[in-house]
Amino acid sequence: MEWVGAITAGIMAALGVWMLLDKHLMRVVLGVAVFANAINLGMLTAGRYAGAEAAFVLGENAGADVANPLPQALVLTAIVIGFALFVFSLAVLKRTHELHGDKDTDRVTAVVEEPAPEEHEDTDAERNGERG
Repeated sequence: MEWVGAITAGIMAALGVWMLLDKHLMRVVLGVAVFANAINLGMLTAGRYAGAEAAFVLGENAGADVANPLPQALVLTAIVIGFALFVFSLAVLKRTHELHGDKDTDRVTAVVEEPAPEEHEDTDAERNGERG
């Protein structure tokens, strides 16, 4: 059954990378979320999540086929961090849409690469308290 998780994680990772390479910023943000979940699923699959018994069996009843709790704890932490990254990405996307009015990566790159507007000399003199 672990091979199903591995194949699913691989497909999700490929889909996430494909979405990250898109020109539309919303797909890029969704690609971040899909890729983060693919990594979580891959880590959980690699840590043998299909154990027959819990890892905290007491006494002499400890079996050989127990689930590994470390990857489960790491994935739980990664889910929280991934959700925070997704919410932050949505906030950046919203602000980018407010500033530039477009969600296309080429348009945002063109705006960012434009030179800064030159300030007038009168404005600098007025800031320093000089009157002409």
